[in-house]
Amino acid sequence: MDGGKPARNRTPLAAVLAANSISTAGTSLTLIGVPWFVLETTGSAGRAGVVAFCATLPIVVAALVGGPLIDRVGRRRVAVTSDTVCGAAVAAIPLLHHAGALEFWMLCALMALNGLAHTPGNTARYVLVPDLAEHAGTTLTRAASLFDAVSRGARMVGAALAGVLIAFVGAETVLLLDAATFALSALLVATGVRGVSAAEPRTAEAPVSLRAYRTELREGYAYLLGNRLLLAVVVMVMFMNGTDQGWNAVLLPVHAEGELGGATDLGLLTALFGAGGLTGALLYGAVGHRFSRRTVFTVCVVLCGAPRFAVAALTGTTLPLAVTMALGGVAGGMLNPILTTLTYERVPEELRSRVSGALTAGCELAMPVGGLAAGLLVEGMGAAGALLAMGGVYFLATLSPLVFPAWRGMEGPKPQVSSSEPSHPGPGPAARTPRPSAS
Repeated sequence: MDGGKPARNRTPLAAVLAANSISTAGTSLTLIGVPWFVLETTGSAGRAGVVAFCATLPIVVAALVGGPLIDRVGRRRVAVTSDTVCGAAVAAIPLLHHAGALEFWMLCALMALNGLAHTPGNTARYVLVPDLAEHAGTTLTRAASLFDAVSRGARMVGAALAGVLIAFVGAETVLLLDAATFALSALLVATGVRGVSAAEPRTAEAPVSLRAYRTELREGYAYLLGNRLLLAVVVMVMFMNGTDQGWNAVLLPVHAEGELGGATDLGLLTALFGAGGLTGALLYGAVGHRFSRRTVFTVCVVLCGAPRFAVAALTGTTLPLAVTMALGGVAGGMLNPILTTLTYERVPEELRSRVSGALTAGCELAMPVGGLAAGLLVEGMGAAGALLAMGGVYFLATLSPLVFPAWRGMEGPKPQVSSSEPSHPGPGPAARTPRPSAS
């Protein structure tokens, strides 16, 4: 203690940032490795879309019902269990394939298990950030920007590594490396966040019952539905994430295989988008608070997504798409710190897990449809037509801040906190929280 203030402890925040970055890097390996594995083994864009559907539908289901469970079980335990299950599911794919026992339905089932376990772990790490920022003696805005920046940096490294590894040692090795990253992430959270009260189960919760669980679940959705700004964010990001899923799981891999240089270019393009995102997140953390939140957000959200769909559809070379994705990444990197800070400002601590689950469920509701639709569109109208169709949906969604009055509430922090909790200073994503998915 110093002057009546608790001593700063940066270790838990550092552990969660490191675990999240490692897990995110591993997810980038899966993001590239699984679609490429499907295209290599089946040659079907439609089947790649089916796998994407199976992988993302459980993500939505877990987000829809999992919020109260995180508080009851404990955020640390949920994060550790999530990474352990995801690592086992991903490792089983290359091992079964090597043994000659992997059927297509098994691949779908394993990706579904990975999706079901993935979201609770992401949410558990995310909702810990405000408490760990307070422990570390740093501001919420800085912690939110740092959380997003290290995630984007890890996504960039993971994507570049995936492209190189697929080219030299195959998609199966990439998936085994992904499993190892989940194991390391679980170890960091298990040891680094031990003893942090916010990470442990809520002992004061009502006795476990279906009725009590439904009540807690309803509280999260009621809060979201009652906040017009957060609801507007969810609806817009839902369409963005759906089309992004189609881009990641089907459209970009098919474009890279058919028009570009294969897996190496796929990894390069994804890494460039991640590098741009890292730059944007750091740039916003440094100087973004000097500008209007709504202005920055409105400009960046239009630039971050739709242009890459158009450029991919209209060109058949790597350079134009690489430049577009790098610039789009910079724009996209500025979005999550704004959305993350808005969420932290407006949601009481005691509802954070429940509301974050509701936010994630809404934002990711269209992801299963996006991957499946992309595969069907490619089969039915070709890659260029599918890119233009899905890019048009993305562009229309990003016009929302220009059209709907609810977005005016972005400018001033209006925290709603309980009587027992102090408000976080506002200046100001993420699983997950409302945030555009990265490509």
